[in-house]
Amino acid sequence: MTELLETPLHGLHVALGAKMVPFAGYAMPVHYPLGVMKEHLHTRAAAGLFDVSHMGQVILRGVDYDTIARALEAMVPMDVLGLEPGRQRYGLFTNERGGIEDDLMFANRGEHLFVVVNAACKADDIARMRAALPAEVTVEPVTDRALVALQGPKAEAALSRLAPGVAEMRFMDVATHDIAGAECWISRSGYTGEDGFEISVPEAAAEALARALIEMDEVEAIGLGARDSLRLEAGLCLYGHDIDAGTTPIEAGLVWSIQKVRRAGGDREGGFPGAAPILRQIAEGAPRRRVGLRPEGRAPMREGTALFAAPEGGEAIGAVSSGGFGPSVGGPVAMGYVPEQSRAEGTTLWGEVRGKRMPVNVVRLPHVPANFKR
Repeated sequence: MTELLETPLHGLHVALGAKMVPFAGYAMPVHYPLGVMKEHLHTRAAAGLFDVSHMGQVILRGVDYDTIARALEAMVPMDVLGLEPGRQRYGLFTNERGGIEDDLMFANRGEHLFVVVNAACKADDIARMRAALPAEVTVEPVTDRALVALQGPKAEAALSRLAPGVAEMRFMDVATHDIAGAECWISRSGYTGEDGFEISVPEAAAEALARALIEMDEVEAIGLGARDSLRLEAGLCLYGHDIDAGTTPIEAGLVWSIQKVRRAGGDREGGFPGAAPILRQIAEGAPRRRVGLRPEGRAPMREGTALFAAPEGGEAIGAVSSGGFGPSVGGPVAMGYVPEQSRAEGTTLWGEVRGKRMPVNVVRLPHVPANFKR
């Protein structure tokens, strides 16, 4: 077996009593002594600190921002050129079939683009960028920085003690702040549905920053278990589960991420992998859609649960892509894919759990309203 990699905060996780598990080639904390349920609820009520250093941090450089942005637009169906300095945007690498190869965040940091990609895909994403981008755009993996996410309604109060300027940031702003002599690249974003920040910090300063935060009354260390239940309640996709190379942005309900300038009739229409099928689905619709699902009763419907149109007979019409217990909801929650004609809110479907079909209702996403600072 390949030896697991460790993040710069590995020693802190062990010292805090975390249960460590393999994830995307890294040893990662799935939970701490507080437990997944309490970690989840604490993040919703106060603030949670997540180690996301396993994700890929990459800098794209070129002669100027326009050159870099136009080059990246040949890989993603997003408006990169129109992104203002100090702002960040959600993006997708697509393939020629219109499928999603990975989702990512990219930020205009003035003279360069800062890109964050998923841990399991980062080697492929770096290779993809190096192969697709022109020679005048360099791809520089960032290997000397940790990445942490501080999430929850009290995240601003906590981080402001160390960097007062973050209180002025809006959702999806990016800025550089000095924290105890360390240059931190901070975005007001995250993947829990709560307000919060993601902080790229020099590796040597990472543990001191994490300890300074978790020593605050508002902040608890949070593991992968609660991170997953939080993003599920927030209706956010997990790559390899809710989206993959065979799923289009329209099927996934991510059409909002494709700005008008890249759509049919826009100033920079198409020009990205899979433009023809993606633009066709925007105009004509997709055969299946990602929907929110709320199982009746207390039994969760996990990933892979087959969905049927009737309580008996017939073939499966869809499947659950992510599912579990929603601590903030107080019951099971899920997401999945169903045919276009079955996606209306209030539609009752049946999920097969241990050989028995149980009712599950199609609901609006997110399960828990977002709490971003606009």
